[in-house]
Amino acid sequence: MNRERALQVVLVVVGLFYSLCGYILFDNLWHLRWFSGHDVMPMFLSLNTTLGVCLLMAAKQPAKHRLTIAYGAWSSLAHGFTMTIMSAQALAHGMHRKDSPQDIVIFVVIGVTLLALLPAKQPSPAGAPIREPRVAER
Repeated sequence: MNRERALQVVLVVVGLFYSLCGYILFDNLWHLRWFSGHDVMPMFLSLNTTLGVCLLMAAKQPAKHRLTIAYGAWSSLAHGFTMTIMSAQALAHGMHRKDSPQDIVIFVVIGVTLLALLPAKQPSPAGAPIREPRVAER
């Protein structure tokens, strides 16, 4: 399997994973789960749902959607690192977060995999670097 095909498979799997957040979002909103102090969760789920749809659309032509894929990678890594810090702080205060460490590993693996398979930058359409126009000499 070549690199682009592997990236397409990963984008579909990750895109479906993030799109499933839409179901959880709907369930949270429908049953007013956010009303009991979890008001950040629906906002987080809406961002992940949107990211999932964008990654699914990027799977068709990954080279044209490099920025979307990079955003998916870096946002996953940022999420994993934020969860790591929160888990360490909770542990230092004698608490345990129920979503760690497995969720941390999942988000870091997603981020690293997307970065590893990120398509190379495409050259500019004219093939030459963009230059400033020359000012006419007097």
